[in-house]
Amino acid sequence: MTVGIGHGDDVDSINDIKHGGIDAAMDRLGVEQLRARRSVKWSVTSGDQLGAFIAESDLPLAPTVRDAITAAVAQGLTGYLPAVVSDETAAACADFQQRRFGWTVDPGHVQLLPDVLGAFAFTIGHLVGPGTPVVLPTPAYMPFLELPGALGTELRTLPMDQVDGRFVLDPQRLAAALDGGGLLVLINPHNPAGQVATGDELLAVADVVEATGATVFADEIHSPLVYPGHQHIPYAALDERTAAHTVTAVSASKGWNLPGLACAQLIMTSAEHRRRWSASPFVVRHGTSPLGAVAASAAYSVEGVAHLDAVVDYLRRGRDLFADRIAKAPSIGYAAPEATYIHWLDLRKADIDPGEVAKRTDVLGTNGTACGTAGFLRLTLATSHAVIGEIADRLVGLVD
Repeated sequence: MTVGIGHGDDVDSINDIKHGGIDAAMDRLGVEQLRARRSVKWSVTSGDQLGAFIAESDLPLAPTVRDAITAAVAQGLTGYLPAVVSDETAAACADFQQRRFGWTVDPGHVQLLPDVLGAFAFTIGHLVGPGTPVVLPTPAYMPFLELPGALGTELRTLPMDQVDGRFVLDPQRLAAALDGGGLLVLINPHNPAGQVATGDELLAVADVVEATGATVFADEIHSPLVYPGHQHIPYAALDERTAAHTVTAVSASKGWNLPGLACAQLIMTSAEHRRRWSASPFVVRHGTSPLGAVAASAAYSVEGVAHLDAVVDYLRRGRDLFADRIAKAPSIGYAAPEATYIHWLDLRKADIDPGEVAKRTDVLGTNGTACGTAGFLRLTLATSHAVIGEIADRLVGLVD
């Protein structure tokens, strides 16, 4: 089955956002138009193939973000990042953390880097001591499994337990992995499982980290995309202990689809981490795009957050549609994500090889082995409801 092709153009879609909402904009977009955008996800597909392997969104750009970028280009802000723009973005990020999550952040504790992986690399190289091992609970975001080795750093993977369909950390095994100190990668909301950690879960981690003298790299890049009924709690905001042993990476890249504009924010709530930042060579913390900084500031504004809320609602309804359709194949294990547009499917009981899914369905996802957990399939579904329904139907067809 081929998803229907839409008509119109992106200008019409922008007008729809301003006057008719995201639904109207998405209803106008078909596969041919999406491919015409030449995003990574759609530029590698052809024929009946549907891309769901990379965290790009097909949803429309927030008008306030587009206007801010256009104005910056008109002003000639295409050189290096000026301090005044960086400071504005740091303040906007801190304000968003307060309004969205109740976390009071000093704007002076926010620094800009091109992306969260760059923030992770900087943390490994400059904020923790030489030779500090990285402890990574799995499943995990794929590059976190690759980057430590590329940097010559020891990686200790820690498979999480599944309890009632939820991935959880065993405190004893976590303590053993962090014995003698280490850098724990804490992904929350979780990629790929889509879970939002509870306060009790985070406090249990904090107890182990504090007892072992470890440091936490908190990847909270998906925190803007939390669905109703769940609440994101910034790990560093739990108490004085977590503030002192955590560096937090955030970005507008996922909530507002801005990864190509290269602007993440590193929140350092530890005075020692801020000292090490200042002592690090400028060249290792250089490269953030001024257009990305301007876009992030606009995203974090009141107007930008209003657009985010509409995006979250559209994604929630797409998630519910996918859950309803995939339920027709009960042998496929699936828990609807509490946040993010990443969906994590357990294909083991269905006896489906994740590596064969693309060949059999023309749905291009990610084999769970790349996330450190075999037998699972990772899908990114920030797209139209029509495409989401088609992807679900094709997967159900594998077990018919």
